[in-house]
Amino acid sequence: MKFVQIIDFETERLDEMQQLLKQAGERNAGSPGGPTHHTLLQDRDNPRRYLALIEFDSYEEAMRNSDDPETAKLAEQLGALCIGERVYTNCDVREMGELK
Repeated sequence: MKFVQIIDFETERLDEMQQLLKQAGERNAGSPGGPTHHTLLQDRDNPRRYLALIEFDSYEEAMRNSDDPETAKLAEQLGALCIGERVYTNCDVREMGELK
C-alpha cells in the first residue's frame, strides 16, 4: 500500500531548503526504496507555512528511508532552516485518482 508522510513546517529560507533537497536527490538518484513523489504546498494565509507530501511505495520503504543516516543528516539540516518544530503525519493512501 502506498504511504505518504506529510511534514508541516514554517520557514523563511525555502530556497536554501530546496537546494539541500536538490543535492540529496542528485546523490540518491537511482537508489531503490526512497521517495517516489513529492508535493510542496504553501499556505495562502500564512506564506511562511508549508506542507510537504512525500510519497513512498510502502510504509516499510518509508521506515527504511528514515533509518538511513543520510536521511537523518538531511532532516537535521532542514530542521535548522525551520521556524519552530516540524509536525509529521503518517498516512496510508486509501485512494488516489484524477477527477475529470
